[in-house]
Amino acid sequence: MTRRGIGKEGLKSPRWRAWYGCVEADNKHAKLTFEAALAKLESIVESMESGQVPLAELLAKFEEGSKLLKVCEARLKDAEMKIEQLKKQKEGVAFTPFETERGG
Repeated sequence: MTRRGIGKEGLKSPRWRAWYGCVEADNKHAKLTFEAALAKLESIVESMESGQVPLAELLAKFEEGSKLLKVCEARLKDAEMKIEQLKKQKEGVAFTPFETERGG
């Protein structure tokens, strides 16, 4: 390993490319709305349940499904927080604008 943990091969190393690929995939999914992420997740589950998917593809679909599930959970948590803020506003507690880091 060299400075900053990139290694001798630098950004061309398989380990670095694998990590960067995960970051790109997470960014791609992070922009999805709840409905879009849920639709993709349902599609993945249907294809996996068909029993016609080779093992390597099954693993890739499982990984993508896990990322989509995290997106759905985050969107639901954001909605829950917004509802709580609206309840507090109705009860007379000071209200501050709701902003999420993830958007959507």
